[in-house]
Amino acid sequence: MQSSDADNKTLSPATATTTSAPAAAPSKWTSFLEDLEKVKKSNPDNRCAKYLTKDLFLSYTPEQQEILYKCAKTGIENPDSGLGAYAMTPDDYMTFSKFFDPLIRDYHKASKSSKHVTDWDASKVGENGVLDLQKLGLDEVSMRVRVGRNLKQYNLPGNMDKEERIKFEKTMLTAFDKLVSMEDYGGSIYSLTPDFGNGEKNPNLISASKYDELVKAHIMFKDMAADPYLASAGIASDWPYGRGCYVSADEQFIIWFGEEDQLRIMCMKNGTKLNEVFDRLNEGLKAVESIKGIEFASSKDYGYVTSCPSNLGTGMRASVHIKIPKLTADGTDTKAKEVCKPLGLSVRGTGGEHTPIGADGTVDISPSARLFVAEKDIISALFKGIGLLMEEEAKL
Repeated sequence: MQSSDADNKTLSPATATTTSAPAAAPSKWTSFLEDLEKVKKSNPDNRCAKYLTKDLFLSYTPEQQEILYKCAKTGIENPDSGLGAYAMTPDDYMTFSKFFDPLIRDYHKASKSSKHVTDWDASKVGENGVLDLQKLGLDEVSMRVRVGRNLKQYNLPGNMDKEERIKFEKTMLTAFDKLVSMEDYGGSIYSLTPDFGNGEKNPNLISASKYDELVKAHIMFKDMAADPYLASAGIASDWPYGRGCYVSADEQFIIWFGEEDQLRIMCMKNGTKLNEVFDRLNEGLKAVESIKGIEFASSKDYGYVTSCPSNLGTGMRASVHIKIPKLTADGTDTKAKEVCKPLGLSVRGTGGEHTPIGADGTVDISPSARLFVAEKDIISALFKGIGLLMEEEAKL
């Protein structure tokens, strides 16, 4: 469901109107603004520092400055960031558009007039509407499609405190109860939240050993505290409160809650037809948002709202695990990345970002584009990109 940013309601004061000409910087921001200038000079590729100026920061109200500081904090504390900013509320992309809009269009290589359009109809892509990897000479592979989603009525994860994380989880429990009763999506809830406060126990709390089991099966996500970007942005705070996942009985439809976005909804399976995971995810999203109280935050310009500007629009990552032993003969993905970048593909290790490739040359491949591209075009780009990648592998 698409809706205008103007309709979004958040818990933040950041939606107030901006003031007139900026005054002198309050002393509380002196260190931050000095660090901002240092990063501008030392790391010109840091988009956060590139597009946030002292005058722009001070043009906002004191309440807005508090939020904008949180948005930019990770980029200043991690100067090597390529993007370096996270939204704290669903309205931030509109409220701070003078900062976010040029950053977003720079990152996504988009014109000022580009607007996102959602389109899941993949019936006309591939051969008779089917993207079968067997046509590219591949046997069964691990396929996964996921999207990031956030609810309109809550702050984004970076601006949540422990109480709000628990409240959000309890909101999702109502939705999960509905899913349990659905034939295609019925399953189980696995929560990491120690308790719901005030002596209220968490009926879905799992043991540490069960958590490890789910992580090793790539069903549950890892503790985010080790990620300096997420830690700076406040997204990793209050661990493990408000974190967990919902898993269907066949373990092929999964909803993470409390990660970088409030929800990461995904379908995964071993097979060759990309449509199977793509179409099931589309139907699963419809099922989730049909539940009372669930309304995904969206923007008239950027599509679905996500914490990180890199995921705006579709919020989608469609990927497969494939073997390219020749392109990874040195034990790294360096050559594979050189080949994949001009194809519009990203390369990761088999355990996700910043993880090693498989010993047999297995890598995770996905299209890079998220925003100003339709969902159907992402799955089509994955299929075409794999074909071109396999041609490069064969040449070696």
